[in-house]
Amino acid sequence: MDLAFLHPLYEHPGPWASVYVDTSRHTESTPHERALTAQALARDLDWQGADEPTCRAVRTAVEELAHSPEPHGRALFARAGEVVLDPPLAAVPGESSASWAALPHTAPLLDLANEEPVCVVAYIERKGAEFELRGALGSSDAGRVTGRERPLHRTTTGDWSVRHFQLRVENIWEHNAAEIADALAVCQEETGADLVILVGERRERHSVHERLPNRLRGQIAEAPHGPGSRLLDEDVERIRAQHVRARAAEELERFLAARAPDTTGRSRAAEGVRAVAEAAREHRIDELLIHPSGSDTHREVWIGEDPDQVAVRRGDLTALGERYPEQARADDALLRAVVETGAAAISVPAVRPGEAPVGGVGALLRWA
Repeated sequence: MDLAFLHPLYEHPGPWASVYVDTSRHTESTPHERALTAQALARDLDWQGADEPTCRAVRTAVEELAHSPEPHGRALFARAGEVVLDPPLAAVPGESSASWAALPHTAPLLDLANEEPVCVVAYIERKGAEFELRGALGSSDAGRVTGRERPLHRTTTGDWSVRHFQLRVENIWEHNAAEIADALAVCQEETGADLVILVGERRERHSVHERLPNRLRGQIAEAPHGPGSRLLDEDVERIRAQHVRARAAEELERFLAARAPDTTGRSRAAEGVRAVAEAAREHRIDELLIHPSGSDTHREVWIGEDPDQVAVRRGDLTALGERYPEQARADDALLRAVVETGAAAISVPAVRPGEAPVGGVGALLRWA
């Protein structure tokens, strides 16, 4: 997951209010329910010690979501009476919640604002195709391509003229399939889509599929139901979910392979809060892996003013010259560190014992 959008949170000192709001329910009573939620969240922050201007800013921001059409939810990060960042969520947070801490509680974003794959859905017919761009927050038109139109259908008669006609049909369809594939490849490149989903009759789908460039290998899927089917949306969401799981599993496999020592006895992976914090101080993290239910993700660590100042022991930071260390959750502290060093982060799935990083915290390193 690219975390660059979190930079504004680390340009200001804390403490921070971190709020996750469920906007998935839409009924006539939603505005009233959202107002009650705003009051409850503000009270919760007040009870945790948040200043009154920040509580008021959060309450106002949640109330303004009364008529929000967002299908999942929104996160709000506020300090000193101002909402600094309010990203939409790509998944329902389960229930609305609020926390007040030295650092913004960004760890849930690895799952709730995860970069669900953006898809180009191609609705293929013999005469051409229409492209639709789909993301977690909706869909939009992505263009169309029109091929040659005549003749479009085969005939069953067996004389020479009919066979010649059938050959023309095949040539025209091959031409159209090639044009669709070329246009689709350009569309994917221009939009940066993670997935290409082909919709249409089986033969047409396969003809386009086999003409797509090799660089898209592993990014192409075919939906078994046509555009007129009520199951199409379910197909697309299933394919996207499978892609997310596969991507997380691949990163975990990379971590497991890097965990094994090389011929010099050194490893390109770190695991456990202490080792990953050390790698963060040395700017060696290439990708942070968080297993959400890991025992150490919510463990308290010590942080300094600079993002790379994170340690398990307070003395480690004072030895580096930090005069006033504060405590923060391990996952939030490590996320701040990797954001400011341009690294990535990912939430890894539940796995068999011994495969998850120790304590639920691991990292692929830039160097051993």
